[in-house]
Amino acid sequence: MEQRRRNSRWIEMGGVAVRRQVRGWRRLSAPQLFVLTFAGLVTLGTLGLRLLPGLYTGERLNWLDALFTATSAACVTGLVVVDTATHFTFAGQLFLLVLIQLGGLGMIGFTTLIILALGKRLSLRAESLSHGTSAEVAPDLDVSRLGRDIVKFTVAIEGIGAALLYMLWVGEYGWTGAIWPAVFHSVSAFCNAGFVVFTHSMMGAQTSELVLLIIAGLVILGGLGFLTLEEFAQWRRARAGKRRFRMSLHSRVALVTTGALLMAGWLAFSLFEWHHALAGLNVSEKLTNALFMSTMPRSGGFNAIDYGQATQSTSFLTIILMFIGGSPGSTAGGIKVTTFALIGLLALSRFRGQEIVHAWGRSVPDETIQRAVGLAVVAFSAVTAGIFLFTWTESDAASGVGATTDFLAHMFEAASSFNTVGLSMNVTHRLSDPGRLLSVLMMFVGRVGPLTFAAALALRRNRRANDYRYAYEDVVVG
Repeated sequence: MEQRRRNSRWIEMGGVAVRRQVRGWRRLSAPQLFVLTFAGLVTLGTLGLRLLPGLYTGERLNWLDALFTATSAACVTGLVVVDTATHFTFAGQLFLLVLIQLGGLGMIGFTTLIILALGKRLSLRAESLSHGTSAEVAPDLDVSRLGRDIVKFTVAIEGIGAALLYMLWVGEYGWTGAIWPAVFHSVSAFCNAGFVVFTHSMMGAQTSELVLLIIAGLVILGGLGFLTLEEFAQWRRARAGKRRFRMSLHSRVALVTTGALLMAGWLAFSLFEWHHALAGLNVSEKLTNALFMSTMPRSGGFNAIDYGQATQSTSFLTIILMFIGGSPGSTAGGIKVTTFALIGLLALSRFRGQEIVHAWGRSVPDETIQRAVGLAVVAFSAVTAGIFLFTWTESDAASGVGATTDFLAHMFEAASSFNTVGLSMNVTHRLSDPGRLLSVLMMFVGRVGPLTFAAALALRRNRRANDYRYAYEDVVVG
């Protein structure tokens, strides 16, 4: 009898503890859960790289390099301090690919849920995500099938990409030898990770135009975002059935801005590198490589040229494109093309003397414009701080390079880290320990920070702060 009482008391106490733990998790907001999810993935990746056997061909990574590599993989960045092709065994490369896939799927799934919540007042765990918003971002999406559709899109696109790459590489690597490179690079490209199992990234494929086009296509699809891909598929089905379908303003802005940036970058890189990095190629190969260069800064991270030898015009334009990034709800980083487009539309509206920002017959809410400006300011401030800190921590590490080149290289590295791109001017492996920790912090904040900041701007739990305002007083600007 006494034993039963003790057991029942233990169960009751255990039940209280479990309930408290569940309540604790439920108190977490969606942005907090998002940050903790990626932090957990980075932690597991770091422990795995340090403790799991059979991952290396030689010396095991130390704790700092393991943290750097795990963060780069989980945050789908692509910066590396060791050669992935030679330092890791097949098991090690597979472990990195799992981190990349989980990081990519986590970014697509979670950000898509948040975007839909902002537009459709979904019943997410953080109800405040949908508070005060009535705009419909994607009104025809079935949220109950969201996760399944995301996985379906991912598997289909990565599978097709792997099959195409396999057919191109089977003659070079053999029937079995081509399988792993095709699968690895297809997943890495769609997730915008930039990891490769070739020593010199895609520099050996400069004359393999189809390979470059397939990799670029996978990066573009991964950077468009699930919402845009889903709406594009619905538009194709409606067109085949001769039905009317209106694509949302979000998808229109994402598609048009992405296309415009690709074309502008293609033209600019062709002009900048025609007689420099692309000098030894024929006209067709030059144009293909220039298009590849225009695609990769949008968070792809693969390189077919040596950016350490590129012109300063190319490096600076690459930094600008890295800062812009891809679309919301995608695997890409940056402030996102929609943010860039809204700021441009805002400037155009003010130039025309218009108070309301509009496009394609639709007006954009003021709070959305404010979030876009806020995101751009925060991202610019973070990258600027990163550049300053890199020039400080690496003042002695990057010896042997001129001061001007040093600064551009560190500016390039900071932009690549924060915007989770993975391109480098050959300084990543020479970073000091403080520099590597700074890069880890920037990769992580760049992956989760802008989203968290956007949610914090749009959703405030403290309603009392919004019940009143101070008197207006103007400030002279311009």
